[in-house]
Amino acid sequence: MAGKIKKPEIAGDYVHIYRPVGDIYPGPESRCFMTGKTYDIWVPNDFTVIRGPDDRWHLIGITHPAPPDYVPPDDFCAQTIHDAEWLLFHAASEPGNLRDALQPDSWKDKGKLLHPALRPGEPREIYAPHIICANGLYYMIYGPDPMRIAVSGDLYCWRPAGELFRGHSSSRDPNVILYQDRFWMTYVSENKLLGRSSEDLYHWSEPVEVFHMDRPGVPESPCIIQREDRFYLFWCIYDGRNGPYDNRTFVYYADTPCRFEPGNLLTQLEAHAPEVVCGEDGETYVFSVERPHRGVSVARLSWL
Repeated sequence: MAGKIKKPEIAGDYVHIYRPVGDIYPGPESRCFMTGKTYDIWVPNDFTVIRGPDDRWHLIGITHPAPPDYVPPDDFCAQTIHDAEWLLFHAASEPGNLRDALQPDSWKDKGKLLHPALRPGEPREIYAPHIICANGLYYMIYGPDPMRIAVSGDLYCWRPAGELFRGHSSSRDPNVILYQDRFWMTYVSENKLLGRSSEDLYHWSEPVEVFHMDRPGVPESPCIIQREDRFYLFWCIYDGRNGPYDNRTFVYYADTPCRFEPGNLLTQLEAHAPEVVCGEDGETYVFSVERPHRGVSVARLSWL
């Protein structure tokens, strides 16, 4: 018999764990930014969270310098807010478990990753990476279309490994879990979430519909976790009503990660590009970027 459905709630305040520091922009030149120039303010966006072989927890995600007209988090110029989202930030905690790492401003910048010169032959854009560990290696899957993959042994040095598949031009924001001894990827395509399965992370099935929006706007940054015998889907919305880094995250439940019904909405949380992670202590934590603070913040989830 299936267990009770649990509803997540944010317990307490967000802890502001990561604040990006100034850095040199490596290029190529864009509408707003010059190669080789130092910019003091950097804007992170969709990201992934994973524990590394160095006993540290790592954040890796979209970044670029702040455009000159950027006023976080609500006012923006549509032409420049996503300018030069062509490389990834990398921050890490001190060694230890996740609970102990959740201290203010304690996660520090490492070197930027996978700017276009390190990905010859690929499109410049690199969005919303997701990393999964398998066979002793780390596999990063990222969009936008075509969905692509890179491989690393330590999370610091990455080797691009080609395309996985082509879909709609809006295909992006992958999330990968293990389900029934296969990898299950959920990703955004227009106003839907699609899913594909794989045995090796390189060869993927044809897509099936996982979720279809029942309201105006598009879903972003899907994240699926399993608790007991239920699956919980988190995604944030973009509909132009709450700035470019919308912090309205919706949570749904299902008995399988392959299909979530709009009617199975559990709750709404405040988080942008949510990443939901289970720590070593069994507690669940939600990570949010740019909301409520510049950078990345974390709060504990309680399940009612």
